[in-house]
Amino acid sequence: MYTIDEIKELAKAVSEYKLEKIKIKTDDGELLIAGAAPQSVQVVQSAVSAGVPVVQTAVPSVQAEIQEMPEHEEIPAGNIVKAPIVGTFYAAASPDEPPYVKVGDTVKKGDVLMIIESMKLMNEVTSDFDGVVEEILVSNGEAVEYDQPIMRIR
Repeated sequence: MYTIDEIKELAKAVSEYKLEKIKIKTDDGELLIAGAAPQSVQVVQSAVSAGVPVVQTAVPSVQAEIQEMPEHEEIPAGNIVKAPIVGTFYAAASPDEPPYVKVGDTVKKGDVLMIIESMKLMNEVTSDFDGVVEEILVSNGEAVEYDQPIMRIR
């Protein structure tokens, strides 16, 4: 079966990437971690042979430990630019060019802020806001998820 640490890591991934759920089936049983409102963990262990009862005594303690995991920090106020697709964040058109924007730069609505590469396609992401780039929340070359905050413009 799974250790508490493995279950915590999976629960953390569900929370971080705002997944609906992770479901893993093995010969030993099934693990379901749902991430909607309050996180819940359901551990179901299959009986090895017919007629053997399934024991689930570890489930309450697993749920208690997962609920104690720290919440994500809130992103400060400002206009948040989020990833429109899953892919890889690039701050510039190529490694030898300067980044589209840096912290402190003034941007206007429609300015190119970054590129997100997805399935070998380079997708330019433009600003929906006028303002000053206050923070870039991801590193160049980092994988990003859909709707993940990328930068803050005030």
